Amino acid sequence: VQGTINGYGERTGNCNLTSVIPILQLKMGLEAVPQLDKLRDLSYFVDDVSNNPHFARAPFVGRTAFAHKGGMHVNAVQKLARSYEHIVPESVGNERNILVSELSGQSNILLKAERLGIALGKGSPEAASILKRVKELEHEGYSFEAAGGSLEILIRRELGQYTKPFDLTEYHASFRQYRDGHPPVCEATVKLVVDGTPELTVAEGHGVVNALDLALRKALLPFYPEIAEVSLVDYKVRILDGHDATAAKTRVLIVSTDGQRNWGTVGVSDNIIEASWLALVDGIDLFLQRRKASN
Repeated sequence: VQGTINGYGERTGNCNLTSVIPILQLKMGLEAVPQLDKLRDLSYFVDDVSNNPHFARAPFVGRTAFAHKGGMHVNAVQKLARSYEHIVPESVGNERNILVSELSGQSNILLKAERLGIALGKGSPEAASILKRVKELEHEGYSFEAAGGSLEILIRRELGQYTKPFDLTEYHASFRQYRDGHPPVCEATVKLVVDGTPELTVAEGHGVVNALDLALRKALLPFYPEIAEVSLVDYKVRILDGHDATAAKTRVLIVSTDGQRNWGTVGVSDNIIEASWLALVDGIDLFLQRRKASN
């Protein structure tokens, strides 16, 4: 079989080896590669090197290849995984992905909490409270399917296992366009308080969101130098109701990384800057929560 990793190639592409190899090895019993459990990492590596976004729905190696959403669906997977999964996800280096949305049941919440090391009993008031809050936010336009980071923060808050890393006083963003051909300038000001210490920072960036990101980091670095490890790898905007035109509610999804793992966070507002800010803050906040929990 001739092909390429992720099927990349000229024109319409080539045979995708990340789909063919698992079929040969797991379905047909043919020895194709010695370390099949490295396949997902290889797929992501080729994406990074070629500067291509990873295809979430790719068979075997995609982020949603083993995703489960509906409450009954997730409950069945808990009891008998092979009823919905044709292979063990870990055999190709992937993992089961439990999505949480307004269609979810408590089984989804319980599995998410379990992965965080939090024990929740089925039918517990805490699980019901979390599910209720998820549904409330989804009615406001939030979506947690690709924003597991924001969901993790929500769970920690609802369970009282969340420590606020800073208090925001205010933030301001501006865009200046000059007539003389000078490049436009985006500037952001962030004022916050960490452990009773006020901090005011200003930063310029390539766009308003980048300026906000830089100003926030500049304010937090003296207190949390470890956030230097965090970087933004993706930024997506979706208009939720086009009928409202420029006043439409906006959902912003941000993907952050610390070089070892990625996480998605989400913000929703009829102001795109506020939606971006909410997603930005959640991204850094989650990193700090995880770092604190691991110490």
